[in-house]
Amino acid sequence: MSSGIIPDPIARQPWGMLIPLFMLVAFGAAVLYSAAGGSMDPYASSHLIRFSIFLVMASVIASMPREFVKFMAYPAYIIVLLMLVGVEAMGALRGGSQRWLDLGFMVLQPSEIMKPVIVVVLAQFFASLPVGMITSWRAVAIPAALIGMPVGLVLLQPDLGTSLAIVFGGGIVMLLAGLPLRWFVLGGVAAAALAPLAFFFGLQEYQQRRILTMFDPEADALGAGYHIAQSKIAIGSGGIFGKGFNNGSQSHLQYLPEPHTDFVFATMAEEWGLIGGLFVLAVFSIILRWGMRVARQSRDRFASLLAAGMSATIFFYIAVNLLMVMGMAPVVGIPLPFMSHGGSSMLTNMICIGALMMVNRWNRNAPRGGLAS
Repeated sequence: MSSGIIPDPIARQPWGMLIPLFMLVAFGAAVLYSAAGGSMDPYASSHLIRFSIFLVMASVIASMPREFVKFMAYPAYIIVLLMLVGVEAMGALRGGSQRWLDLGFMVLQPSEIMKPVIVVVLAQFFASLPVGMITSWRAVAIPAALIGMPVGLVLLQPDLGTSLAIVFGGGIVMLLAGLPLRWFVLGGVAAAALAPLAFFFGLQEYQQRRILTMFDPEADALGAGYHIAQSKIAIGSGGIFGKGFNNGSQSHLQYLPEPHTDFVFATMAEEWGLIGGLFVLAVFSIILRWGMRVARQSRDRFASLLAAGMSATIFFYIAVNLLMVMGMAPVVGIPLPFMSHGGSSMLTNMICIGALMMVNRWNRNAPRGGLAS
């Protein structure tokens, strides 16, 4: 409800989530400022500019009507899938990977967009699936195909981290849609049984090294384990209160690889210590808790699955990045949301934020009564 001072459109925004988000982005800019040796360029300034642009995009998404989003679910999926095919046919090659489409006015990574799109299309599929068919073969086979096609194309790039993110987001929607839990248990057992074959025959040699290094990074501390070893040193040397802003030696002396992208948390922890780490975790907890509350408060199946899936996508970024920088997961190139420098990850996470704001608006405007289909 608006007051006499604050206009209603402003008062109705979810400030309990947005203010912590703004604080996290500003904190990320400060860390990127330090990672650049005490300069706003090239990281901090572009970080803030991208966030500002994508915040406008999120506001546009938040204003979209429910029927339009449901209508566009399958067309959006087909468009992004065709873009992934286009990457294989004529994608730009960078760092040994073919993941980008050069559109002239911008360079786009379609696999990033597929993360939220897979959530939307599966939410629409299960919202339109009769409740009595939730245990039928259609409830598994069609979603599995919808997930499998983009995952196969992304693995060709190759990009294991993004493939896992698409599977995770889609899997969460399938789980919350009500599929029998035993199917997921059986799937997990089958995946574990096939894991050795996937490791030896499905992964590139550098991907195999990353997984093996996770278990013993010190065995090759100057080679495959260098990233994790230096990240642990940076995090551990920060102690409780850190070395102080702009005083991190690991990033300034260039011992820490990718201090502005994948390992930005290590850069932060060295300078801000445990206190800084707890602040980052607290803000992420606020955002994720708000997202799941939006999902619980949704009055129809589509909106509930959409909000839960978007929250799960953000969670995947957070969990994998933090486990990665602490040496508890392979280095798979997953940046830390709202802090790492990078346009693609910021785009994906702000699409998720915009979608959550959209569902929150639907919930606020929904008539009181029972759940809709």
